[in-house]
Amino acid sequence: MSILWLIATLLLLQSCAPGVCMRHGIVGGDVSIPHSRPYMVYIRDSVTRISCGGFLIREDFVLTAAHCNSNHLLVYLGVSNTHHLPVGVAVHPIPHPNFNKKQPGHDIMLLKLQTPATLNNTVKTIALPKTENEEISKNCMVIGWGSQDYIINSPSRLLKEVNVTLLDSKNCAPTDTICTEGNYGPTLGDSGGPLVCGDVVHGIVSYYVNESYNIYRSRYTHIAQYLTWIRQVMKNSYRLQHETWKGKLDKLI
Repeated sequence: MSILWLIATLLLLQSCAPGVCMRHGIVGGDVSIPHSRPYMVYIRDSVTRISCGGFLIREDFVLTAAHCNSNHLLVYLGVSNTHHLPVGVAVHPIPHPNFNKKQPGHDIMLLKLQTPATLNNTVKTIALPKTENEEISKNCMVIGWGSQDYIINSPSRLLKEVNVTLLDSKNCAPTDTICTEGNYGPTLGDSGGPLVCGDVVHGIVSYYVNESYNIYRSRYTHIAQYLTWIRQVMKNSYRLQHETWKGKLDKLI
């Protein structure tokens, strides 16, 4: 499983020499109406050009996959077409402490924005599950800038989306993932993007496996299982920021 996991995640971050670049388009998807998914975030390493997807969950936090972590990440908010990027925002990556890139599981990461987002019509947050056992609708949607083909790289700079149906949990492993299956869905470059069911994000694109001819099983990190960790990280960040500003005010006084 660990070897398959490594191969699959490398495929989701398929490279273009020199460096690595995003493959765009969601297999079988349609182009999203521009800015209709205002929580979507384009993530890219400014040096290597490795790119991933992500989504805004608070003005100062983006959620994405831990295997997207790198040294010079910038996030771009309010993006529809990656040919036209706004000014990137620097971030502090906080991958889950149990993530190991050599094996599946715990593929989740928070990005703390150094400059909080200004929410408007093109930049908005998306809701997380409220509880760890929240029921998920089987009818969901996955969104991203990944390849339009599982075999042939066919880049499109436009954000795309496709409807998917969740598999029963007994047919999905490891235990902290949820799955979809078919000849459409996320692929090269869609890592870190959201699995949206209703108006709630329930999964993070992690990796996929070729089950048989033209059938691919996509796995997403099950966000509900990490709610405690997410809330704790964001709470600690707020506390640290508050204490920092309090210290500055004390010095001024």
